[in-house]
Amino acid sequence: MEHTDNDNPPASVKMSWRRRLEAGRVALSQEEREAEAVALARAVGELDADTVCCYVPFGAEPGSRKMLDVLRERGSTVLLPVIPAERGPLDWAEYTGASSLAAGVFPQVLEPTGPRLGPEAVARADMVLVPALAVDRRGVRLGKGAGYYDRSLALASSDARFVAVVRDTEFVDRLPAEPHDVRVHSVLTPGRGVIELPVAGQGEEV
Repeated sequence: MEHTDNDNPPASVKMSWRRRLEAGRVALSQEEREAEAVALARAVGELDADTVCCYVPFGAEPGSRKMLDVLRERGSTVLLPVIPAERGPLDWAEYTGASSLAAGVFPQVLEPTGPRLGPEAVARADMVLVPALAVDRRGVRLGKGAGYYDRSLALASSDARFVAVVRDTEFVDRLPAEPHDVRVHSVLTPGRGVIELPVAGQGEEV
């Protein structure tokens, strides 16, 4: 049985979850990924926000660039992350279309090429779409371990809504968590759309 206490689980516990979830993503067929991407783009069209911090999915992550285009078509200003050379909060720049993207620090990750707005630009967002490997019913999010988003979400407005994008099977009952983990308010999945979550205080048990 997995150890899932909220009080500083061993690093190996999160690593075990990450390995299992990433293996599940790689095993999906291209047809499944494309169907999920269409469903997520449709679901994103139901979100309402003036300014959205989003990201460009890569590898086996659910979704596609179409999510960004749908948000722009609805009139939202879309900000995308720029990964810094050293670990810290993400920088941000506006997405203005496919031609505004290029490889960044990590070649597989597309980033906006426009003017850098600084890490504090996340505070402009009404909504932040967050990549995740999994999310549980308490709003605990499991990322890839670099900590960029936990550092960035701490700079967001207190009124901002954090929405993690995962596959239906990646929305689970309970994940290991640490006190510094920033919890999300909602989950967006291909099959269920937006699911609202009761967000507990950081480090609290539900």
